[in-house]
Amino acid sequence: MTVYQVITGCYYVIVLYFAAMIFWRLITEERLSMQVAISIALLPFVYRLLYFK
Repeated sequence: MTVYQVITGCYYVIVLYFAAMIFWRLITEERLSMQVAISIALLPFVYRLLYFK
């Protein structure tokens, strides 16, 4: 296991953690305008996880 793989693993754990937090906020949010804003904020995480640049 190389240093690069360890760093990449840590990076994905952090990205998944923040994506999960934002997604949980989206589910629990009552106001529709905030749900739209949170959905837009979630897009970069989803793109990154799907390997889109």
